[in-house]
Amino acid sequence: MDKIKILLADDEEDILSILTKKITENNFECMGTSNGADVLKLARGFRPDLILLDIAMADKDGYTIASELRQEKDLKVIPIIFLTGKDLKPHSIEQRVENLGAYDFLMKPCSFKDLLDKIHSALKV
Repeated sequence: MDKIKILLADDEEDILSILTKKITENNFECMGTSNGADVLKLARGFRPDLILLDIAMADKDGYTIASELRQEKDLKVIPIIFLTGKDLKPHSIEQRVENLGAYDFLMKPCSFKDLLDKIHSALKV
């Protein structure tokens, strides 16, 4: 059986590197990018089963990226879990998550166990 594919987008290189390594160590195939503008193109080619998407990125925010993903027939069904380290109000994030049809969100920093639990829940594995 093929490994489950996860696309990770986070503009903080250290977080991107650590999470990519940990996700791969947990038997997933992981592709990461620090450039929000590349997410759509990568999703088209990589065909991930799940997308972990930072909300606050330098070049393009996660909400915009999620909206673009939701407009693509083949990509709109991919579960998205937003990640954010910004001091955003959880209630406003919940509303945006729901409006964009994303699965859920996590505030950074979070434990890798919490992230892994969300991944398993979203993928029903």
